[in-house]
Amino acid sequence: MSKAYTDTDFSTQITEDRSWRLKEISDLKNAVVRADAKLQRVLLRSLITVCYAHWEGYVRFAARKYLEHVALRKLHFCDLDRQFLRNYFLPRLEALSTCKTSIAARCALVDEILNSSDRPFSRVNDSLVITRSNLNFSVFTDICLICNVPTGDFAEKATFIDVFLLKRRNEIAHGEDTFLEIEDLDELTAETVEVMRAFGDALENHVCLKKYRSA
Repeated sequence: MSKAYTDTDFSTQITEDRSWRLKEISDLKNAVVRADAKLQRVLLRSLITVCYAHWEGYVRFAARKYLEHVALRKLHFCDLDRQFLRNYFLPRLEALSTCKTSIAARCALVDEILNSSDRPFSRVNDSLVITRSNLNFSVFTDICLICNVPTGDFAEKATFIDVFLLKRRNEIAHGEDTFLEIEDLDELTAETVEVMRAFGDALENHVCLKKYRSA
């Protein structure tokens, strides 16, 4: 897929990615409704795993596209929201916590941070957006922070993400006899679609209003 050079490119690419995911969820939901009771049990288990897969896949795709779009602007860190400078150094700060580093090396890193405002942001570190195949609410809020998306609007979805969606998906993935009641079908699909749309809309709003730029 081509890079998201323009605002329209970004909007088109994350919309198209979401559209095929939502269609697959919708098609499987319709199959559940038409199936007999025995087949419904199997399809409902499948629907849980598909809903989770598209939730994780879309968040990862949209977040990376957003960071790519901003990187293609080649703006200096001083012209960007401070979070982008934090993002640049986050992987190196994490590396410091896992190995012994001299005081001199740590001081050099601090100096580099202090002197990086005129450096252009032109490349996305892929390690920033990692879902760990376990996109719970905590991991999701980390990705929101990296993209500077407020998490307040998503707080009410924490239980749905962690318990209704992720916990059941993990149980099914580990071979447990977990299934969804047919009465929960609408909630599963509607909530999954809603949280995916909300995250994509937040990123589109950032791009449209240039919220990635410094105040």
